[in-house]
Amino acid sequence: MYIPNHFKEENQKKLKQYVRDYSFGLLVISDDEGIEANHVPFHLSCRSEDSLGHLQCHLARNNPVWQRIQDGARVLAIFQGPDAYISPSWYPTKAETGRVVPTWNYLAVHAQGSARIVQEPSWLKNHLHHLTDQHESEMVTPWSVDDAPADFTERLVQAIVGVEIKVETLTGKLKASQNQPAGNRAGVKAGLEAGEGAQNRAMAKFIS
Repeated sequence: MYIPNHFKEENQKKLKQYVRDYSFGLLVISDDEGIEANHVPFHLSCRSEDSLGHLQCHLARNNPVWQRIQDGARVLAIFQGPDAYISPSWYPTKAETGRVVPTWNYLAVHAQGSARIVQEPSWLKNHLHHLTDQHESEMVTPWSVDDAPADFTERLVQAIVGVEIKVETLTGKLKASQNQPAGNRAGVKAGLEAGEGAQNRAMAKFIS
């Protein structure tokens, strides 16, 4: 991912939080058979604040891609935050110089690391608990894996395989008009906040 210095996010704590906030990611593998990408929810597990941690996800057992992931194979997980079109009409400098063009603001995090396939039922059950609890935590009446009949969940566990990625590098890009003067940034923020759609409003929060 190409990252100019003014858009580079190097704070590892922030990057890990972005992964948690936008945890539905893209698992990309590349081998002699080609390149394949699968869209899956991830859970990031860190034993310490300084650790980059492990990304955990699962694939349908019927999905043949998991058989291409050999233990230790390097894979890429991509996480996409909010994004928004930026109109030149929001820049005060448009009236002053006319030297403005449209662009796109966005947040993206790339995690690279070595992967392994996990088929142990106990690991898969714990993974499903962690993944579900992560997203049910803000529900009025949180649902738990334990709420479903045990024989039902046992059958589902048999139908999936786990993927655990030891994260070795986290690369982040936050393109939020940092390269613009203060007046233009203020104009972009106001334009996004006045626009329609949750993506625009979410992107506006990243602009200071």
